[in-house]
Amino acid sequence: MHPVYTFDKSMEMLRRAMNVIPAGIYGHLGPAEGCHIPIDAYPKYSSRAEGSYFWDLDGNRFIDYMCAYGPNILGYNDPDVEEAAARQREKGNCVTAPATVMVDFAELMVDTVKSADWAFFAKNGNDVTSLAVMTARAFTHRKKIVFFKGYYHGVSPWTQKIDYAGIMEEDVMHNIYVNWNDAEELEQVFDRYRGQIAAVIGQPYMHGNFADNVLPADGFWQKVRKLCTDNGSLLIVDDVRAGFRLDLAGSDHYFGFEADLICFCKAIANGHNVSALCGKDFLKTTISGLSYTGSYWMSAVPFAAGIACIEKMKRIGAPGMLIEKGTKLKNGLIAAAQKYGFDLHVSGVPSLFYLRLADDPSLMLHQEWVAECVRRGVYFTNHHNHFINAALSDEDIKETIEIADEAFAIVRNRHS
Repeated sequence: MHPVYTFDKSMEMLRRAMNVIPAGIYGHLGPAEGCHIPIDAYPKYSSRAEGSYFWDLDGNRFIDYMCAYGPNILGYNDPDVEEAAARQREKGNCVTAPATVMVDFAELMVDTVKSADWAFFAKNGNDVTSLAVMTARAFTHRKKIVFFKGYYHGVSPWTQKIDYAGIMEEDVMHNIYVNWNDAEELEQVFDRYRGQIAAVIGQPYMHGNFADNVLPADGFWQKVRKLCTDNGSLLIVDDVRAGFRLDLAGSDHYFGFEADLICFCKAIANGHNVSALCGKDFLKTTISGLSYTGSYWMSAVPFAAGIACIEKMKRIGAPGMLIEKGTKLKNGLIAAAQKYGFDLHVSGVPSLFYLRLADDPSLMLHQEWVAECVRRGVYFTNHHNHFINAALSDEDIKETIEIADEAFAIVRNRHS
């Protein structure tokens, strides 16, 4: 039996934070988003992190399958990445004139990503998905953007929906929504809005929240690519979440097609804050003419970290390693669930997997099981993808499966 954690110091800090920070922790990391159910089963703040673990304020250690919601791909505080970042920090970081390491990083991105002829750097995934849409509209002189239902492309108003708080009709009036894997519906949309569609934007596979992840059907992306080309529209791939966990050449390459614009963020610098929009040469003049920048977008330290991160991922063959580790975990979790009569769905590519107990459509049973895992030191979350990092060991996977087994037993006894 594994010890059951308590989170007294985390809860005390949350109460303190709520006096000065909206919700105490805002956004998807916070309890207000509904992914911490019950709220007292989760740590709220970390004290330190190393490799595949983080520790909370109460001294509890967690095997972390959220990886800071994706940026941790090599392991927290990877020595090679941190050494490169420290060397650059001694020279300079945020300076009036950018450091040449920015050029080095751009060259590495172009050499690494199959569909990239250039790289434009920012800070967050939302920055580069927004830039991709602006570029598409500027190049095509069109307004409409096609989305696949279940998408997530950031938090700017154009990414949201009319019934979301603070969103106006004007923000989303040019958005068109089609079903994932439905090439016929997409073709009908192109016919209906002939000459009006600036771009189609999509994640490499459907890895939204609150639903099993769905891979592209055979030939789907190739049909999308042809429809965009035939209609003079751009194809944007949002690789912010999946990027480099499937293929270092880009997730479009993994699925056998090429994007016009491809967005990266989470994994490219192992936690140092940088994002990148990469694209085809014919779009370089267009993006050069946009008014789009930020105070810290040319900071040198994240560029140096990004170079070290990508070079190390190449040396260790990171995507294949992560998929192998994820497959081992997936098989163990499914076997543990079956032992207690549960139907655990593990969907998506194993390096970026989604968990769902399919026995209860309300998802409450799933939330119970996840909470019992977290209380014993395995940090899963409800209704979101999980991430594998290169520091995750066979021992970590073994311990995870043991704790998952124990959690399944507890839930089964509770509902027998």
